[in-house]
Amino acid sequence: MHVHFIAIAGTAMGSLAGLLKSRGHTVTGSDEGVYPPMSTFLERLGIPVTIGFKPENVLAQRPDLVVIGNAVHTTNPEAKAAIDAGLRYASLPDALYEHAIRGKHSVVICGTHGKTTTTSMVATLLLEAGRDPSLLVGGIAANFDGTFRDGAGPEFVVEGDEYDTAFFDKTPKFLHYGPETAVITSIEFDHADIYRDLAHVQGEFAKLVAKLGASGTLIAAAGPATIDAVCAGARCKTVRYGIECEADFAARNLEADASGTRFDVSVRGAKAARALLPAWGKHNVANALAALAVCEARGVPVARAAELLPRWQGVKRRQEVRGEVAGVTVIDDFGHHPTAVRETLGALASRYPGRRIVAVMEPRSNTSRRAIFQEEYARAFDGAGLAVIARVADAKIYSAFGGDPERLNADKLAADLTARGIPTVARASVDEIVDHLARECRAGDVVITLSNGGFGDIWTKLLARLQSRTT
Repeated sequence: MHVHFIAIAGTAMGSLAGLLKSRGHTVTGSDEGVYPPMSTFLERLGIPVTIGFKPENVLAQRPDLVVIGNAVHTTNPEAKAAIDAGLRYASLPDALYEHAIRGKHSVVICGTHGKTTTTSMVATLLLEAGRDPSLLVGGIAANFDGTFRDGAGPEFVVEGDEYDTAFFDKTPKFLHYGPETAVITSIEFDHADIYRDLAHVQGEFAKLVAKLGASGTLIAAAGPATIDAVCAGARCKTVRYGIECEADFAARNLEADASGTRFDVSVRGAKAARALLPAWGKHNVANALAALAVCEARGVPVARAAELLPRWQGVKRRQEVRGEVAGVTVIDDFGHHPTAVRETLGALASRYPGRRIVAVMEPRSNTSRRAIFQEEYARAFDGAGLAVIARVADAKIYSAFGGDPERLNADKLAADLTARGIPTVARASVDEIVDHLARECRAGDVVITLSNGGFGDIWTKLLARLQSRTT
């Protein structure tokens, strides 16, 4: 087939594009605002990307299938041309299920946090255990040097996003993947552009659980009441996991060192293994427990899976070290929700004990630019010794419920953090942020940037400025 992707540079869109190209299909795409790592990833795969959305992209050489991403609106001229011309079109989730997942055992990894990391862990452990899984994940997984894998084994491991599917289908993506084994890492309020409140989010996860038949398996974090309520509706086998608790899978006796985090794995009350996870932070240990539980459900002994865990190499933009200059380590992370900020800073404290953590956040997502988490952000940076908050852009914040939501006040957040003993400033541009960091950073500091976007290539600019200080 010739498959054309509208908004191809989204991580999941680019991943499916790459998977279909690896199967011999002709793949083309279009997008705006394309930046690394997806821009370089698509280039490496040899997939041509047209910048800008134009009717001729689908009308000049009519594709057999047009995949329309969820970032595309009804007014998109390319999508409108494809639909008006009667071309066959589909959403990403439907195309993924129809052309890749169908016929496999669908392992769907869901949750507000930790989806990408857990998905890559599950696929790595299944691969190392000899099960040859397929994979589609919303980040570049180091073990696979990419975001997808087309395996011959029985499992297809996919990251299940709770965001809606397309302008013509407003249901969550994860409902389209035919889950037989599902993981729920967390349920918190996010995606305020399409969800009214936490109960609205929780209701969609309840629909996911309802899709699991009696023969399915639900693996869910223990503790949060939101997850307890969703699990109560399960008709299938349910496995809970958590840290220092009485869950089915529990991690105990955590110890962090330069190689990662060691912990005992307890399965239904009995010690099953001592594991080494080459990552830091309780949230990553919890992700590893979920992965081990999936492996057990798919026939891989827990002790064997734990033995393989050190082979996991991580995911780009998850505590990814971008470089070190003049004793200052610069790290990039995708975290931006208050919970993710708090957990990431805690992880860095265990990874770099005794070093000052400098947190730099760009409120870029639709939710983080709102005032919803104004107070919660003020409590999320307690692991930092210094912080910088990028001021929120004036661009309109989209809401499916209308109105113009109140924006996060970066200056107030900076003042609140400073009052808590964390010297913080708000700055309007990346260049201003880099100027400030270049003045304030000293040898031994660990700078962590927190953003779900390109953040103006701040890492390269900061490392260059730090280098210029030494010459």
